[in-house]
Amino acid sequence: MKQLADDLYVLEGFPPYAINVYLVGEVLIDAATRFAARRILRRLRGRTVTLHALTHAHPDHQGASHAICAALGIPLWCGQADAGAMETAGEVMRRMPPHWLSATVGPLWTGPPHPVSRRLREGDQVGTFTVIETPGHTAGHVSFWRQADGVLVVGDVVCNLNIWNGRPMLREPERIFTLDPAQNRRSAARFLALEPKLVCFGHGPPLRDTRRFLAYVRSLTASGGHAATAAERPIAGLPDHLGVATPGAAATIRAVKTIGKTESPR
Repeated sequence: MKQLADDLYVLEGFPPYAINVYLVGEVLIDAATRFAARRILRRLRGRTVTLHALTHAHPDHQGASHAICAALGIPLWCGQADAGAMETAGEVMRRMPPHWLSATVGPLWTGPPHPVSRRLREGDQVGTFTVIETPGHTAGHVSFWRQADGVLVVGDVVCNLNIWNGRPMLREPERIFTLDPAQNRRSAARFLALEPKLVCFGHGPPLRDTRRFLAYVRSLTASGGHAATAAERPIAGLPDHLGVATPGAAATIRAVKTIGKTESPR
């Protein structure tokens, strides 16, 4: 594990920071894909973990949740509007926007359903962090804020990774995985009032240059729109939900599958 702040650690994975899992005190935040269970449990050996919380119920965040909760005998908490997806077989995928990439990779990464012990709402406490409701990427997405030292865990409201080339960069979550992009931008705008000192993402390395983060969020709210990237423009002649071009689609699928399956060295 790598310590980022007081009582806050990121669990190493491979590639580094591709899919992040955090330990905050005795709370595990997110659980990567279903292939990550053994790696996460190895990292947690010797530590006390009493609770597992999700930023949102997507395959790359809830994949190992059931295995970890069962192995450690701990409860699962997640946003109120995502609880149904976490508890119902097949619901995680049904709630995702239809797209060939998620339809190909999502079923490989998605973990089994698991009972949600607490449905999180605005202002709830999760360890030393306060819940901020940030819907958009999913209906029940939540972020976690610790005012004492200005640490913000944003989940996938904003990412610090270009998933198409693996390079760190601030960007919105891909529309092809986002339920309501406009709502997600409104959720991101809530961060402007917080003035964080450290931002931790679901994807990408943590950022201490928070002025750059806030400037990026302001640019999203000022533009009010989203310019389609090459990866998001439809391919002529295919249905809208299938015809999205990506540079080297077959290579992209192979790379994404590998990220989800790869285990870190001991």
